[in-house]
This record gives sequence, structure tokens and C-alpha cells, in this order.
Amino acid sequence: MPNDGRSPATSVSDTITVLEVVTGSPEETEALAARLAGLLRAGDVVAVSGELGAGKTTFVRGAARALGVREPVSSPTFTIGHRYDAPVPVAHLDLYRIAGIDPEEWADLEPYFDGTVAFVEWPEHGGDWLPETRATVTLNHVDESHRQVSIDSDDDLGL
Repeated sequence: MPNDGRSPATSVSDTITVLEVVTGSPEETEALAARLAGLLRAGDVVAVSGELGAGKTTFVRGAARALGVREPVSSPTFTIGHRYDAPVPVAHLDLYRIAGIDPEEWADLEPYFDGTVAFVEWPEHGGDWLPETRATVTLNHVDESHRQVSIDSDDDLGL
């Protein structure tokens, strides 16, 4: 059917998939992350945004566990990044303390993206240096125990 000008033309490539869920506990947040993790593959980058204490590391922990990480998953705020062994290695970066990335800093960060599924907290601090993301996760406080979690992707992740 031709476009009559009253509605925008769409095609499969124009589809943007967004899932919004309210979780009621860290365990529910981790379970949601595990669902996403099951769809990820080496080379995928997931941006994880939200205010302090919103559950970004909790989300990454759930995804990392689902991807086979057996060691403790903690925030790399002071070390900038962790790389975990798993069938597909998992990288977890926290760019909170970086004001902007210069070429030398990027050289230090680039190996975290090599052959991994990479989760990047505070991705806005990475500017244009970060690789293209497969999904963007945003967490917001609803109240003390509930979080609004939005997963946005240009792919139909089937969540």
C-alpha cells in the first residue's frame, strides 16, 4: 500500500524495539538481564545507564552470570574495567570517573571490547570512542525496592 502522507512509511529496518519493565528486587533485575544475555554474542556492546544506585551493576551481574561468569561480579568504578572468563568473555566497564576519552585512554580500553560481550556503565562519558551498541539499558528508581528498566535496541531482540 502506498504511503498517503498521513503516516510515516516503515520497514523492518526502521523497527526500534523497546522493552520496559518494573522489577521489584535485585533478583528480578538480574533475571531480566539474563534474558537479554541469552541473545548476546561476542562483539556486542550494551550501554547501561542510570543514576547512582539504580542497579546498573546488579543488571550486569545477572547478565554476566547467564553468560557463564562464575567469579564475583562487582563494580569496576575505581579500576575502570573488569574482564571475566566465560565461554564468551565478558567485559564490564564503568566510565563514571572519566571526563572524556583521549586516544591514549582508548588504547587502554580497547582490549575490553576484543571478542567479548561488553557492558559499559556511564557510556555517555565515552563519547564517540565507544563501539556501536547492540542494546541500551536504562535503570531508574521507582522507589526503594523497585526499578524501571528499559531495554532499547535497533534489533528485535525478542524479549
